[in-house]
Formats: sequence, C-alpha cells, structure tokens
Amino acid sequence: MSTRFDTGAVEAWMMANVPGFHGPISVEKFATGQSNPTFKLTAASGTYVLRRKPPGQLLKSAHAVDREFRVQGALADTDVPVAQMRAFCEDDSVIGSMFYIMDYVDGRTFVDPRLPDVGIDDRRAIFDEMNRVLAAIHSVDLGFAGLTDYGPQGNYYQRQIDRWTKQYRASETETIPDMDALISWLQENVPDDDGQVTLVHGDYRIDNLLFAPDASNCVAVLDWELSTLGHPYADLAAVIMQWALPPGDAGRGLAGVDRAVLGLPEDEAFIEAYCVRMGLPGIDRFGFYLAFCFFRMASILQGVKRRALDGNASNPARALELGAFVPTFAKGGLDAAKTV
Repeated sequence: MSTRFDTGAVEAWMMANVPGFHGPISVEKFATGQSNPTFKLTAASGTYVLRRKPPGQLLKSAHAVDREFRVQGALADTDVPVAQMRAFCEDDSVIGSMFYIMDYVDGRTFVDPRLPDVGIDDRRAIFDEMNRVLAAIHSVDLGFAGLTDYGPQGNYYQRQIDRWTKQYRASETETIPDMDALISWLQENVPDDDGQVTLVHGDYRIDNLLFAPDASNCVAVLDWELSTLGHPYADLAAVIMQWALPPGDAGRGLAGVDRAVLGLPEDEAFIEAYCVRMGLPGIDRFGFYLAFCFFRMASILQGVKRRALDGNASNPARALELGAFVPTFAKGGLDAAKTV
C-alpha cells in the first residue's frame, strides 16, 4: 500500500488554506509512527508537517486526525508544548483521506529511554521535564482550552476497557489465552469513578516528545490520536509500563538497566515527583492502572498487526514486528494485576 500522495493537489490546497504558504514542496516521509502516516513538507515559505489518515478500510474511531488537530490547536496558549496547527482538510478527494498541516518543529527525539548519547546531568533534566509536561497536560483548564466536550462522561476505565476489547476482537488474528484472562480480570476489577477528569494524552512516552536541539526542555508533544478526557493515572502508568519492557529495539524500555548509574529515575521516584506536582498524597492500587496500560497497548499492537496483514500499514515490516509483542504485553498485564 502506498501512503504517498499527489503533491500538486496538496500544494493547491495549501495555497488556498494555509496563510503565507508558497510552493513548490518537496516531501519526505518520517520513518517513525505506525498509525497515521506523517510527512515533512519543505517549501519556499517554510517547513511544515502533513499528518494524514491512512487510506483503505479502517477500524471505526481509529486514526482520528481530526481530534489530533483540534486538541493541539486548543493547547496553543497553555503550558503544554505543541506545534502550531495550520489547517485541516476533511475532503478525502484531495489526497484520498483527511489530513492536517502543522508547523515543523526542530528538535530531538529519543527512541531509547537510556539516552545513550546524553550526559548524566542532561538525562536527569530530560526525565524531570518529561514529568513536568505530563503534569502540565493533566492540569490543563478544560474550560479555558475549550475541551470540556472532548470526551464522554462516566467511568473512564470501564469505557476504555469496553472500547479496546471491541477493537481487539475486531482485529484478532489468533487466540491468546493471557489476553483473554487479562480482559476478564480488568472487567472484574474496574475501580469506582473517583471524579478525576483531565485531558489525557493516551500514548505518553519519551519517543512521543520532542526536545530542544541543545537543551532539556520539551518543545512539542506529538501523536495525540488517543487523547481524550479521562483519568490521569492512565498516562502515568503508561510511562511505567514502557520502562518495564526490555531495552533496545525489542521494547524500548529500561528492564534490567542500572538506572542509578545512568542518572535515570526509578519508577517510585517518577511517580512521587508527579504526585508532588499534582498535589497528591500517593496513588493506591497502581497495579490496576499498569495492567490496564498493558492491555490497551496489546490491543493497539494487535490492530497494527492486522493492518499489516490487510495491507494498510504505514510500515508493514515494522508493523509485523510490533504485532509479535501482543502476547508479551498480555503477560505483562497479568503480572501487574498480581501486584494489586
């Protein structure tokens, strides 16, 4: 499947819809990202990013580039760093699917959370900035940002478990007993709604953050497709879940890493710093939130695998590699459940 597009059509659309734009454009596809194909557009008037919904048959409610555009635009005047949104196109006839244009932000991405090319003091600063930005997301004034209707009401975890169970079943390619057991456990252990409702990113991890080229500050939070109104502990637990995975390409985690030597925070220290920033005394039954995050990621990766098999993946080879981790995430969720 090709995710390329008619550059002439994009140039014409941008001339009509992006103030100050002047072509022609050259196009470069970003290698990262499995959900919504993303392209760097270099033009006479500047550098932009085009993020599109992939073509083809897709799961209902997936690849919500319209929501990505809305939430990032709403955060422009908050403490959450985001790229400047330029224009949204809902007309599929332009390139075959809806897309949006935003400014290109120059910065560093870190795929490996060990930060091997960064000094120890900078590592500490980068991880503290990651913690600060997470707290900033959860502290957004929803009324000021115009996001009070950005998600449905009710128990966030029940809603998410129901949604992702349906998504998982719709993309299921084989029976995974641990996944079936995890789904059952989560359904039986959903906590009561405690009234906390914040903006949540939905996929918060270090490789979805863009840092300044020569400093530790975050200049943009990326990949808002899964954002909604919900419970903030899900984002926090997603960070801890990622760190529980193996380091390197296998999991991009910190399992078995001597964090003290590298200047990286332990799970408890990161959680404590977050609680201090949010004015919380601590978090009870954290294992549930962790189990939930393993389940959700397993469901997402199952969808990635299914798209690869159906020919709709942005990077088919990488999609199949990621899809192979579904049983690993299911087991991780069951292990986390045992700590509750």
